[in-house]
Amino acid sequence: MKVHAILNRHGGTLRTTDLELLSSAIRGEFQLHGHEAEVELVDGPEVGESIERQARRDDLDVLMVGGGDGTVSSAAAAVAGTQIALGILPAGTMNLFARSLQIPMGLDPAVKALANGRITDVDIASVNGRYFVHQFAVGMHARMVRTREKLDYSSRIGKMWASARAVVTAAGALPMVDLRFEIDGKAQVVRTPAVAISNNIYGDGHLPYADDPQGGKLGIYIMRATSRLAVLKTTVDMMRGAWKDTDNLTVITADEIVIEHRRSKSRNRSVMDGELRALDRRSEVKIHPRGLKVLVPEEATF
Repeated sequence: MKVHAILNRHGGTLRTTDLELLSSAIRGEFQLHGHEAEVELVDGPEVGESIERQARRDDLDVLMVGGGDGTVSSAAAAVAGTQIALGILPAGTMNLFARSLQIPMGLDPAVKALANGRITDVDIASVNGRYFVHQFAVGMHARMVRTREKLDYSSRIGKMWASARAVVTAAGALPMVDLRFEIDGKAQVVRTPAVAISNNIYGDGHLPYADDPQGGKLGIYIMRATSRLAVLKTTVDMMRGAWKDTDNLTVITADEIVIEHRRSKSRNRSVMDGELRALDRRSEVKIHPRGLKVLVPEEATF
């Protein structure tokens, strides 16, 4: 197996990691298991270009990335539908897709698990042809990210604190959006503070990530709460994995959903894998079963 690892010097916990030591560990551990591993250290602005360049190679088995959610999402989009598998070193704040793939959260344990791992196929989703691995959201989520980006933080704990403050601020503002849905061909009009769509349904009792990345269905979560307190409580319930216990959330599984909105403002009105995006007038969200090859620990049970 030939592996190329891209480490974002400014991504997540890698900012405070001895990258030379980590690079040596990656090369040594993969060699121990009979594989060849290259390691590339890249500054943040150069990550996207490096990912695109490596994804065009025809001699590569695994493109492994270390960084935050944005880095992982970019790499997944670049290799989806190809013969190159995605490997993830969890260096972000939440590492939600890595958790779905049952990759250990520490960098050293992750390297060891992946070096002895296997390649398998999992699902990936898209919005108007743009791939995402975790979630696409409209409404309050976008306000939360816009608010968080205005706050100063320089560490993982700082980002978590900024995110908590952003949740409270967004719930207090109670933004409402008017949307028309077509879910597997059935239409409805909804006025809601927030809609989230996940690549497979979230599991119970933990952070919002899918327990089965091969489930083959979108998870659709429509906020029904209309008071600030209820919206805040429902958001907290989602974050702690208690979303099945709330009456303020409609949850649907589907193969495809079309979202239409008529507001004039579209810039930074949606969030895809944690990154702000313009919200198209018509967003076609689809799941692509087994559309992404990934490197996972040998003992992964999904």
